[in-house]
Amino acid sequence: MNSPSPADNHASDGTETDLSYCVVNNDGREYLMACLEAIESFHPASLSREVLVLDNASSDGSVEAVRDRFPEAEVIALTEKQGKAANDSLLLEKARGRYCLLLNEDSELRKGAVDALVFALDSDPKAGAAGAQLFDGDGNPYACAWRFPGVESALVGAFFLHSRLTVQSQGELTRVVDWAQSSALMVRREAAEKIGGLDPQFFVYYDECDFSKRLADAGWHTLYVPAAEAVHHNQLSNDLSSGLPRIVEFHRNRDLYMRKHHNRAAALAVRVLTAWAYGLRTLASLVIPGAPTKVYAAHTRQALFPYRGESLADRNGAAGLVP
Repeated sequence: MNSPSPADNHASDGTETDLSYCVVNNDGREYLMACLEAIESFHPASLSREVLVLDNASSDGSVEAVRDRFPEAEVIALTEKQGKAANDSLLLEKARGRYCLLLNEDSELRKGAVDALVFALDSDPKAGAAGAQLFDGDGNPYACAWRFPGVESALVGAFFLHSRLTVQSQGELTRVVDWAQSSALMVRREAAEKIGGLDPQFFVYYDECDFSKRLADAGWHTLYVPAAEAVHHNQLSNDLSSGLPRIVEFHRNRDLYMRKHHNRAAALAVRVLTAWAYGLRTLASLVIPGAPTKVYAAHTRQALFPYRGESLADRNGAAGLVP
């Protein structure tokens, strides 16, 4: 591997650079190596850069592997785990780029992705963030930009019209969306600084949704850029022994978002509508071979009672795992 020298990646005089790659890692060493390899392979030569890797108290030798194989990267090694929003905010505070590309360790950029995201932000000065089209590990595109949560979107979900009326990552042209997933999200650092970064209350899930909502409230908007492509392996488990805290966290943070940006009545309505939709899925799964009935049932229960059970934040002492 031909790695550029540190001088190629970092502005030695402390001035602003073009792009900061901001990678969060949580015990994902092999995925992290692939993520950093993709950065090396596809970074546009015309842009100055820095590579920041925040290691979320991993125990798999990730820090040593980065320092050995990518010595030009700056490693921020935490000794205690913390939540995804706190991780990303710390990286944004450390970054010196005009733009900051937030990446999970299991995200791999495809050729041309960075160019497309930078072009989109350069072309739209009021865009505070731009999200790539994401693909799963098998190469299939999946939904990665949506309308903001609310009673209306929950009602749409209750009628199972979510993919048609709520998903916004559609079409072949760059478009304004409400919010985009942060697995490969380029952020205008000026905009992030003006709204104070991501809210650490959103431990995992809804953190980037809240971020985009606050960008919108401050006069910025978010873009979906289909020409920018990235693979997100997204190693979430459907095993409730490990997955239940994630389910609790998901519904708890949705309720937090609703109460923060709407009101308690709207939050309650969303709870009921969401539980209804998952309840119907649970019933249908009883007659579908191989359907994850227990997972649907857990979602139904947590949607209605989001503050019951142990969340990821609870399990990790208010510090947590990267999704």
